Amino acid sequence: MKLFLMKLMATLVCSLIIFTAKAEDKTVDIADFAKYRRADDAAPMIRVAIAYCKQIRATKLIFPKATYYFKRDLAAEKYVFMSNNDEGLKRFVFDLSGMENLEIDGQGSKFILTGFLSPFLLENCRNISLRNFSIDYVRTFHSEAKILSVDKSGMTVQFDRKFPYKLDHQTLIFTDSAGVVYPWSDLLEFDPLKKETAFMANDLWVGSNVPVKEIKPGTVKLLLPQITGIPGNVMVFASAFRLVPAFNISGSVNISFSGIDIFHCGGMGIVAQNSRDLFLDHVRVTPSPGSGRIVSITADATHFSNCSGKITIENCLFENQKDDATNIHGIYSKITRINTPYEIEVELVHKQQFGFEYLKPDMKVEFADATSIVTYANNSVKSTERINKEFTRVVFADPISPNTKLGDVIACSTDYPEVLIRNCVIRGNRARGILLNSRGKTVVEHNTFHVPGAAILFEGDASFWFEQSGVNGVTIRNNTFDNCNYGVWGNACIQVGSGILKRVRSKSRYHKDISIVGNTFKIFDPRIINAYCVDGLIFKDNKIEQSEAYRSNFSDGKAFVIDACSNVSIDGYDIRNAVDHVKK
Repeated sequence: MKLFLMKLMATLVCSLIIFTAKAEDKTVDIADFAKYRRADDAAPMIRVAIAYCKQIRATKLIFPKATYYFKRDLAAEKYVFMSNNDEGLKRFVFDLSGMENLEIDGQGSKFILTGFLSPFLLENCRNISLRNFSIDYVRTFHSEAKILSVDKSGMTVQFDRKFPYKLDHQTLIFTDSAGVVYPWSDLLEFDPLKKETAFMANDLWVGSNVPVKEIKPGTVKLLLPQITGIPGNVMVFASAFRLVPAFNISGSVNISFSGIDIFHCGGMGIVAQNSRDLFLDHVRVTPSPGSGRIVSITADATHFSNCSGKITIENCLFENQKDDATNIHGIYSKITRINTPYEIEVELVHKQQFGFEYLKPDMKVEFADATSIVTYANNSVKSTERINKEFTRVVFADPISPNTKLGDVIACSTDYPEVLIRNCVIRGNRARGILLNSRGKTVVEHNTFHVPGAAILFEGDASFWFEQSGVNGVTIRNNTFDNCNYGVWGNACIQVGSGILKRVRSKSRYHKDISIVGNTFKIFDPRIINAYCVDGLIFKDNKIEQSEAYRSNFSDGKAFVIDACSNVSIDGYDIRNAVDHVKK
């Protein structure tokens, strides 16, 4: 009897353990919701599955490996303000708002969308893991054409069938099979053999009203007398708006991406604001294999505004996107009115910052001069009142500084993210590589850069984008800078581009402690560093190798241009292949 009771107890314990494990591991299989899927649209199925995951607090949502098509007709809808993208009433396939402790595993699936529809929205989420799937679109938000010829009256180009268009009063209107219009605004030439922007190609901000003449279906002539280009190259007709990022993240904590391919979207790939602890591992932004496209996505690969905690980007590939690989920064608001010694009104100036909410009670803020971006006072927020998407009234705990004047700016002065960018490849995209603007400890190591502008740019300004910067401890080590600056978006491989007026630079040391150690610079252009307003700049034990990959337009340029800096050390670099024109 005793033996029987012991066996029964053991059976009950084992059953309880198994039941508890199953209860804690609440895995949902999307295949169980197949009845909600329409023949050509899986979006309704996703809405039902996400609602069920919220109801049971599922821990995992899995997709049998397949191709899933999504349309916007029955997708979730919200009005969204997303930093550095365009605001609007938008639709989303996966609206994960408010969800916690969920992993979505695509198991190698392809998510293919049609029209103005974003894949993911994460608002006020915690502990979300996204894994093993790709994102692409049936019709891209930009268009591409092969340059056939150029003469005094304009340029003749040929479009593939995957970039359908129509003519309206002799202007190009890009469409899809459903008649949806895809607005465009500017042109940029790409080299299809090198798979990068054409050598020294400029953005052509011509607008979409360029007169055209159709030579035959698929072939048109742009009637622009001053336009230049090389026959055989690709002319990209860029999307006019950033309305459709792939991943929209706001007010969220501990969000991770692994094994994600972003082949296309109509905005930034991954954009996060007011979020904490963001991790990217083996994320690829690249044109879809076999698509024949030269552009991947239409804006930055990644972008982080007013984030905190840790931002880690490892083992990623960012190529052929229409803007930088990443930009990590805070936000400045401009002082427009001083109501009392304790109260001011501030404005979000750039239209792609409208609706950005970051000022909160007890937040520590800095006051900075608009011309030098030098911080002259600090305070703590007591209360805020949002007037509208542009203006906010702010009451402070202490009297504001008597030096405060209209036009100056305020920003959060604490809780900057620590940044790690490691083992990544950044190449072939428009503009720059990475924009480093966090005041947290930043490490950039074992990456390869091949970009047409500055590989690394330190920015910050109070005049256009109103992005807060002022780094304080950046280590750049063991990277390869492979023939950067073959375009027009930089003055050196590593550059400061902060919006500080020249007449006040002598009193500004906006950036602090930048260390550039043990890197390899392969250069056809002698310009390596261009820096100003830095306190603490070290350049040592770097290799400089001469290259003939491109024609140098700046053969008489200086390797190091240093202005209004303190505590600068440039030594110990190894010059290879007789780079006689490298100078201090």
